[in-house]
Amino acid sequence: MIRNVVMVKLKPGTAPDQVERLINELQGMQVPGMAHLSVGTDAGLREGNLDLVIVVDLDDEAAYKAYDEDAEHNRIRRDLVAPIAERVERIQYRV
Repeated sequence: MIRNVVMVKLKPGTAPDQVERLINELQGMQVPGMAHLSVGTDAGLREGNLDLVIVVDLDDEAAYKAYDEDAEHNRIRRDLVAPIAERVERIQYRV
């Protein structure tokens, strides 16, 4: 299994409804080989944290590549993440 973790620092002034729409669309995304998706905003327990996290578990490397190239996933990245993201950090690792 491959776990993909994406952490986002939002641009100052990002509207809560933009974040809510992003979360809703991510939660509705269906990609073959995607075993689990979790997304949420920072709980505010420590100063300096990033604002949003997306964790996706995928069956294997081929499923990750399909997810990475998926048209709906790329639309979400382009139309919903890019306009509100100041910075995006990613890592994929084997579970």
